[in-house]
Amino acid sequence: MTALGAIAGLGITELGKVYGRSAEDFADEAIVRACRDAGIALSDIDGLLVNAGAMRGVNLRLSKRLGLGDLRLAADVQAFGSSAGVMVQTACLAIAAGMADTVACVFADNPLSEGASTGSRYGGQLDELTGLAALPVAVGLRGALAGYAMAARRHMAAYGTTSLDLAEVAVSARSWATMNPLAQMRAPLTAADHQRSRMIADPFRLLDCCLVSNGGIAVIVTSVERARDLSQPLVTIQGMGQSHPDYPMDSRSRFGLVTGAADSGRQAFEMAGVGPADIALAEIYDCFTFTTLVSVEDYGFCDKGSGGDFFRSGAASPGGRLPINTGGGHLSGYYMWGMTPLSEAVLQVRGHAGDRQVARHDLALVSGNGGTFDDHSTLILAAGE
Repeated sequence: MTALGAIAGLGITELGKVYGRSAEDFADEAIVRACRDAGIALSDIDGLLVNAGAMRGVNLRLSKRLGLGDLRLAADVQAFGSSAGVMVQTACLAIAAGMADTVACVFADNPLSEGASTGSRYGGQLDELTGLAALPVAVGLRGALAGYAMAARRHMAAYGTTSLDLAEVAVSARSWATMNPLAQMRAPLTAADHQRSRMIADPFRLLDCCLVSNGGIAVIVTSVERARDLSQPLVTIQGMGQSHPDYPMDSRSRFGLVTGAADSGRQAFEMAGVGPADIALAEIYDCFTFTTLVSVEDYGFCDKGSGGDFFRSGAASPGGRLPINTGGGHLSGYYMWGMTPLSEAVLQVRGHAGDRQVARHDLALVSGNGGTFDDHSTLILAAGE
């Protein structure tokens, strides 16, 4: 395999219910921590890629705040939950083209505020819609939650997937989160607990839904040659891919049946020269339990329609043959869009994941998913080269 680049630094701020700080504050801290982790100075950064979360509170003004002068690459990147993967891919391409040497990629957001519901913060301006644009809202398709619930219902109708299958995904994620000191939800969880949680949007119960978190995460992307001389164990980028299917809402659509993981995964596997059976661990974007289940199927880790059986077998849980979302993911760990799976993959590939460290960690798949299955990114990371 020929590496496309390397992730040399990782910076993670305090995450979760952290109040009184702006998204810019989190972004500043994440980048400083990532530079310190890599053993470089802020002045070594010559590329900056920024992804703003739901509150849109961070942008390229970070360069002025941090005193990053003479940047050769700078952009706001918005591919929603696939943005972390897209930023890393963009950084690799820029470095290969000689446009930059050391690129900071950062996500930061502060949707949580004391006394305000998370739903109100993520709801958007749907009440202001008029005309045809208001029809989906009028019939109950209000926001991402309803869209993903509809996708899950279609999968259930086609393949016999059940709420208990989704419960197995939640239980697996929590089994990892109990060992992660950064996780927001660390109490053990059973399938019965999942089934007792209240219904949010059929078939999703509360424990099918991801957390909402304040915080920031940054990574430093550079060449393999440079990364070898820096502070951390080498994490190389071996494969990458994107898919933006933008499914039409009609009976011919594959919405809910196949996601962008299938195509972006194929691209990444081919580029890395590996297949699903070669992957040691996978960090899957899990805004909902169903997102994990269908992505695992589409990456080829199990047959289509057998995602529930895969998780029920314990294959994804501690001690299983393919550890998945080893930090608890978005469901039980923390919700930093695509930086959640990416940050955990970097820790695992380095061998720095503490009590939850998996035995084999030489090759990791990282997925990102944005919109309502509209955007997808895939990375394959490896230890060394």
